[in-house]
Amino acid sequence: MNIKTTVASLSLLSVLSFGASAANYVDAGQTQNLQSLGTVSVSGNAAAPMDIRQALSQKADAQGATAYRIIEAKLDDNYHATAEIYK
Repeated sequence: MNIKTTVASLSLLSVLSFGASAANYVDAGQTQNLQSLGTVSVSGNAAAPMDIRQALSQKADAQGATAYRIIEAKLDDNYHATAEIYK
């Protein structure tokens, strides 16, 4: 692979990842000074807990939230999780 192509690809990827923002996971004690924006939920078939947290973070971010707190989670063959989102 050409060096210029490699450098250009890496530069583009770093810009994309740097520009990405995601809502942060917080616990109940950290929400005292935050404003609630509502809730978001995710569900699906078998997923790792980190994947579920990532999905909640992305949904929270899409709603303009900076933080989220998981308030309900059910993990079996199928999963369902709900998070309160905060600004």
